[in-house]
Amino acid sequence: MSSSREKILAAVRANQPDELPLPTVPSFEGDESVEKFTSIVQGIGGTVVDVLDATRLPEVIHQLFPADYRIASPLLPEANVPIDAQTSIEVLAAVDLAVLQGEFGVAENGSIWVPEANMLHRALPMITQHLALVLDRRNLVATMHQAYARIPSVGGYGTFLAGPSKTADIEQSLVIGAHGARSLVVLLV
Repeated sequence: MSSSREKILAAVRANQPDELPLPTVPSFEGDESVEKFTSIVQGIGGTVVDVLDATRLPEVIHQLFPADYRIASPLLPEANVPIDAQTSIEVLAAVDLAVLQGEFGVAENGSIWVPEANMLHRALPMITQHLALVLDRRNLVATMHQAYARIPSVGGYGTFLAGPSKTADIEQSLVIGAHGARSLVVLLV
């Protein structure tokens, strides 16, 4: 004698639909130009700076940000706030500027993929007052479809960052820096 459970499972097995192949995902094309990327980043409140000579990166950063900033960065030898995965939230909250390496940018929405390995601490890009992302101009893709295809493995953590933090939830007024970095500068090398 079979139980009600066994009867239900047998009925489900007997009434399975035929397997169908997955649909073909269309190829999404778009503009992956520096001009398109720059236009979108500026439209969402960020700034793009061309750094044609990567050796000038520290000089450009010093021109953009005051010398007395507390800086966290694996890219600048003069960074004055050491950060690692165990750094306390109090130390992170005191960082004025984080300068981090982006892996690739997406022209359609101005976002930049930053894996955890490039962040020093996974909270740093969200808690710093100002964020500068260094991006190789050859590493632009047109669409998020192409971007996701470039992420071989998310690993532990990674994020797409786009523009400074902003919200318009409060009386429908745009507030920049409400939940994270007050400014974003993309340094194209």
